[in-house]
Amino acid sequence: MNLKNFKLELDSDGVALVTWDMPGKPMNVLAEDMMKELEQVIDTVVADSAIKGVVLTSGKEAFSAGADLTMLQHGARQFADDVKARGPESAMAAFVDNAGAGSRVFRRMETCGKPWAAAINGLALGGGFEIALACHYRVIADTAQVGLPEVKVGLFPGAGGTQRVPRLMDTQSALQMLLKGDNVPAQRAKMMNLVHEIAPRAEIVARAKAWIVGGGKPVAPWDDPKFKAPTKVFSPAGMMIWPAANALYRRETYDNYPAARAILKCVYEGLQLPMDLALKVESRYFAQILRSKEATAMIRSLFLSMQELNKGARRPKTEPKTNLRKIGVIGAGFMGAGIAYVTAAAGAQVVLIDRDQASADKGKAHSDALVSARVAKGRASAADRDALLARIQPSADYNDLKGCDLVIEAVFEDRAVKADTTKKTQAVLGPDVVFASNTSTLPITSLAAEAQKAENFIGIHFFSPVDKMLLVEIIMGEKTGDKALAAALDYVRLIRKTPIVVNDTRGFFANRCVGRYIAEGHLMLMEGVPPAMIENVARMAGMPVGPLSLNDEVAIDLSWRVVQATKKDLGEQAVDPAQEKLIRTMAVDLERFGRKNGKGFYDYPKDGRKKLWPGLADIAGKRLDPDALDVEELKQRFLVVQAVEAARTMAEGVVTDPREADVGSILGFGFAPYTGGVIGYIDGMGAAAFVALCDRLTAKYGDRFAPPALLREMAQKGETFYGRFAAAKAA
Repeated sequence: MNLKNFKLELDSDGVALVTWDMPGKPMNVLAEDMMKELEQVIDTVVADSAIKGVVLTSGKEAFSAGADLTMLQHGARQFADDVKARGPESAMAAFVDNAGAGSRVFRRMETCGKPWAAAINGLALGGGFEIALACHYRVIADTAQVGLPEVKVGLFPGAGGTQRVPRLMDTQSALQMLLKGDNVPAQRAKMMNLVHEIAPRAEIVARAKAWIVGGGKPVAPWDDPKFKAPTKVFSPAGMMIWPAANALYRRETYDNYPAARAILKCVYEGLQLPMDLALKVESRYFAQILRSKEATAMIRSLFLSMQELNKGARRPKTEPKTNLRKIGVIGAGFMGAGIAYVTAAAGAQVVLIDRDQASADKGKAHSDALVSARVAKGRASAADRDALLARIQPSADYNDLKGCDLVIEAVFEDRAVKADTTKKTQAVLGPDVVFASNTSTLPITSLAAEAQKAENFIGIHFFSPVDKMLLVEIIMGEKTGDKALAAALDYVRLIRKTPIVVNDTRGFFANRCVGRYIAEGHLMLMEGVPPAMIENVARMAGMPVGPLSLNDEVAIDLSWRVVQATKKDLGEQAVDPAQEKLIRTMAVDLERFGRKNGKGFYDYPKDGRKKLWPGLADIAGKRLDPDALDVEELKQRFLVVQAVEAARTMAEGVVTDPREADVGSILGFGFAPYTGGVIGYIDGMGAAAFVALCDRLTAKYGDRFAPPALLREMAQKGETFYGRFAAAKAA
């Protein structure tokens, strides 16, 4: 047997150790050639009487990262072609028969008549964990984690996951696992009945072999004639679960995510059927979801594009890798302290500078609080905490920056303060160190004018809170050079966040788009749309929080400063008078600043949940009848106003790669993930249809919805952003 992805070794007890180790890949993934080889392994195991059982493990650090999503994309295209050629039912029957190959092959493992034990040495996700679930026994390393995260990219576990998990635990817990897609650490996996045994990593193979030698049975629980599911669908417990599950699904997704709906259907229908029929039901739903526009968009943006950006798609190829051992962070406030924390957590030394030692120490205390919380939850050890804190040196002396490979300033948003910081830093380190500003509003080109070498000045814009937000926006000034860009991208990779690279402009990319979202909420409020309806419709459109709630988080007084700065820089016409009136009333007249002072668009009582402030309707001076409002149009306004602004950034050359606009919009401000991002939203609708929608909204609500000339040209030519900009890059 000639195997490339697996190695089979038979010991004296008749136990075959099958080691999964795909050549040339950092992690094992489910792929077409791998699945064919696994079938060969199963054939060999069944045919060889000397083999009493099989232990399946990995030759890599992790067990498996799951399915190769590019393979799934190819499969979706093939299935779509098959539907056109043979009709939907014939194509579906062929897909189910080949079934999802994973479902069919894993079922063969499960029913081959010989015991299989999985020795899970590290992370086992998606299809990688579904292989383990098809084994009759599972031993997991005490440091490993398992999970079925497919729902996060618009799919669901289609190789038996929706059928085996609900047969191992109660339905409510199974649905939570499948719908959240979170990783499960070893101890919790044992409590959830997902694995049988936990052992030190060095012992897992021996423990798995011992189970086989000790008489392990080659029968899955659900293949035992006496098996009963932990929760029957038609039972008192089942009737308590399913109505609530459907209601929760509607509340959390607003029916925007077909994969989540399919999970509910798979579990509900599958639990009423024998396993083989249940797997066919799962395969049929999987085929439908694989072809959905939501899955296509989410796989592209949240997996393929994000992976490409994380690996350095925008990094200058001519620049050598930077060795970032010591990082200077200037400004120990909330943002600077967060930057220091993620940098130290990545293993680098940090010098945290502030105006006095007490302020710098307070910034370090923020890291202490964050890492101590992880220790309290069992996610880090006391030794991890001590090591992280030892890497942070708080100081008020700029001379302590000596030896830093990169400096990031996160001081107050004031040109004079930032200029002083730049001069003091370069007095110690000279002009050749890469200097980055965390500004969220001030153009990088103007800040770089204070640097001795503008080519070494760059923007590294973090989002708050730094420890939780995955996106970092890297801003190129007019003179920023490749050395600075390479260093910034290497730093973002070091701290394990996703970078997008944008060119300098007011508000950069993310703030321009999310500013439009917040402003649209303001304008709806002043039109008389009820505040609760504004917030709910925004979430119905797919946004994580409503615009009024979001404004409370970023601070209404900051919005007032932005309004004034916009008028100063761009003129009176740049700000809508209705929005200005609202923000002035809130921030200046009433001093309602948002969450930070306990009163904004919402009230924040100390002993209760936040509630919309009743006085909002009085500011607007009118209140429209909610029953007379077009909910679909309100949803469109929220999405279109952001997407058309993103189109403008591409037309202006601020963003040059649609991947960055899409990934940045989802990770940076939560733009409806099911669309694939701001550009995916336009491409998914089609440029012509989007322009027509923009024109309707422009006629009714104003020029903020007007599409740029680029979009009109694309509409005439039938182009997409991904097609046009890919062609431009190739040229």
